[in-house]
Amino acid sequence: MTEPRTEGPAAGGGSVGGTVTVTPAGAAPGTAEGAAPDGPPHGIGASVPPADAEAKACGVYPYTADLWAEGLLWAAVLRSPHPRARIKGIDTAPAEAMPGVQAVVTHRDVPVAGATLGRRVADRPPLASDAVRYHGEPIAAVAADHPDTARLAAAAIAVDYETQEAVTDPEQAFAAGPLHPDGNVLRHIPLRHGDASAVGEVVVEGLYRIGRQDPAPIGAEAGLAVPRLDGGVELYTAATDPHTDRDLLARCLGLEADQVKIYVTGVPGACADREDPGVQLPLALLAMRTGSPVKLAATREESFLAHPHRHPTLLRYRHHAGRDGKLVKVEAELLMDGGAYADDSAEALAAAVSFAAGPYVVPNAVIDGWVVRTNNPPSGHLRGEGALQVCAAHEAQMDRLAAELGLDPVTVRERNVLATGDVLPIGQTVTCPAPVRELLAAVKEAPLPPLPKELPPEDWLLPGGPEGAGEPGAVRRGVGYALGMVHMLGAEGTDEVSTATVKVEGPVATVLCSAVDTGQGFATLARQIVQEVLGVDEVRVAPVDTDQPPAGPGARGRHTWVSGGAVERAAKMVRTQLLQPLASKFGMSPELLEIADGKITSYDGVLSTTVAEELEGKELWATAQCRPHPTEPLDATGQGDAFVGMAFAAVRAVVDVDVELGTVRVVEVALAQDVGKLLNPRQVRARIEAGITQGVGAALSEHLRVARGTVRRPDFADYALPTALDVPHIRIVALLEERDVVAPFGAKSVSAVPVVVTPAAIAAAVRAATGRPVNRLPIRPQTAAVTGPA
Repeated sequence: MTEPRTEGPAAGGGSVGGTVTVTPAGAAPGTAEGAAPDGPPHGIGASVPPADAEAKACGVYPYTADLWAEGLLWAAVLRSPHPRARIKGIDTAPAEAMPGVQAVVTHRDVPVAGATLGRRVADRPPLASDAVRYHGEPIAAVAADHPDTARLAAAAIAVDYETQEAVTDPEQAFAAGPLHPDGNVLRHIPLRHGDASAVGEVVVEGLYRIGRQDPAPIGAEAGLAVPRLDGGVELYTAATDPHTDRDLLARCLGLEADQVKIYVTGVPGACADREDPGVQLPLALLAMRTGSPVKLAATREESFLAHPHRHPTLLRYRHHAGRDGKLVKVEAELLMDGGAYADDSAEALAAAVSFAAGPYVVPNAVIDGWVVRTNNPPSGHLRGEGALQVCAAHEAQMDRLAAELGLDPVTVRERNVLATGDVLPIGQTVTCPAPVRELLAAVKEAPLPPLPKELPPEDWLLPGGPEGAGEPGAVRRGVGYALGMVHMLGAEGTDEVSTATVKVEGPVATVLCSAVDTGQGFATLARQIVQEVLGVDEVRVAPVDTDQPPAGPGARGRHTWVSGGAVERAAKMVRTQLLQPLASKFGMSPELLEIADGKITSYDGVLSTTVAEELEGKELWATAQCRPHPTEPLDATGQGDAFVGMAFAAVRAVVDVDVELGTVRVVEVALAQDVGKLLNPRQVRARIEAGITQGVGAALSEHLRVARGTVRRPDFADYALPTALDVPHIRIVALLEERDVVAPFGAKSVSAVPVVVTPAAIAAAVRAATGRPVNRLPIRPQTAAVTGPA
């Protein structure tokens, strides 16, 4: 069988405190300008490239869809064409009678009756039994000797549906009959902070809608299941949390956990799609039924239907302020569409409610948030879940407030920005670095891009692209600002822990940690940590499987913090094992010895040797855990220390809008972000560029269309991802390094906050160009056109 590899692109991080200011370098449109220096040649602070970068760039990296095994069968899944229906019967005989079909499984074949799936809330049947609750819900699966045969057989399964009226409007879910045995309201958070009766001299209101963004992974879901002789099963999948997947599968299959083993294969990008184990159980059932390896490679249409999406959200806001622009109170009602099943909707709502007022000092707040079940596709984890939706709304409110007061939008923000020591509306004191004022000043002071009239006519780029029908005279330029924040790690009492082992045999070190590199660069970071601590040049990261201790999911900067911290502690323990004999020989403490540039030296220069000499013939190893300080759930009034840490960013967007056609071109995105510490400067820049690009998609084009619960045209012909031509000039103005003392290395998550803030800044820029309210994302042409309805 093809041996899967697990290393991926590198993580974020960098050097010691202060502000790293970027000098303009004349970058071309669609490229990032400026950055922090690349640092040392290896270890922490170095721009170490990923070990697998060349293989991925050349297209020879083995992803799950590339795996093969002797006697391989192919799987296909039958999915519901209806968003809501009762299942009165399933007839698999037509499929079973087809030549080449080896097995057909339905809910009747799940060994544990009534078993359910779900990472945070187990409420989803692995295969629908008596009802389907969303378009695309899996009902049955087929294994055959050819993929086309499997698909034809799945289509031949006869399901007797009794269709029902789908509930697709989240506001109707409150009064509708139960869509699930657990009810329609997944969570309600009534946040009350300060004086609920406080009133400002100036009041502005707004209604906002955020659409359904898809994670749109570069590779669709795939997996390979292999039966074991002990009656268990092995799975090769692009899992982001393999131990949770293993435990869920074992529970549904009626097996012990050690009878299910998951090997993590190449992950072609990961967000919500990699957290849905729905593909894995049908594969396991088919492999155990046939006694043969079974592989599934989803089509792009299936991928769109199967995995969770960003929560569509309706937001009503009322901001109260004094005549000086200082905020008095924020009132908000947030309604999130969780889709058919729970997934991580409760946590997304907690983030939305907690950050509903943004990175501002708000003495009083009345915020109610709900997330409800509907018959729409399930919503789940996607970068900045909850935070992106409210950021677009609270930044629109700050612009409304500035217009009402006749103040500059930056001035209103400056008078209210959050800082370390301030209190969030949830009652939690911000103890981590929060240099929001400095970030805003950095983007404000950055030079603006030239106007089209300052360029030769042949260099003009009109909104709508080179083939657009616009006229230069209809184009207006706008500049908009936005501030935002995200939380890092899990929230509300989540037990965050990771375990890592570092082994050194001679000149080679090996890291064993089940933290999956989903593209955030953990494998590269682990190598850098060991190089830094032990002075060993050759560091290998072992493939991930569930025989290793669990490390948890790869989201919200977890692995940089928790798994990176575990690797650092294990490496330091090995360092002590290495230095202790030398220190004893010379009658000194190991702390008086230093490892740098592959050499071991004492403080007084008496001892000087190389790491390679001292490791020759030795085998050293240590295992360590990292567990951040605990958090607590929000209480009945939305109060509590719910988050381990937070990260912030400021963005200035410059757009050109054709006010007749409503087309928008993002000219430039300038960003300043607090990163804590740069661990790998080049990869930090890459992650920020990727986040900004995803934010451009959320702002202008990415919207999975669902009509009456049915996904319309689930393909890339209709779902418009930003292309290279859509990526604006990216100006990284400043990366602030103010170390978070409770985080390993002091580093912060870097990927999510650019995604959160960029759409809000683009919307602000379109408002500035058109004078239109721009109250929904993505921005539609009729919203940006001055002559059309809002």
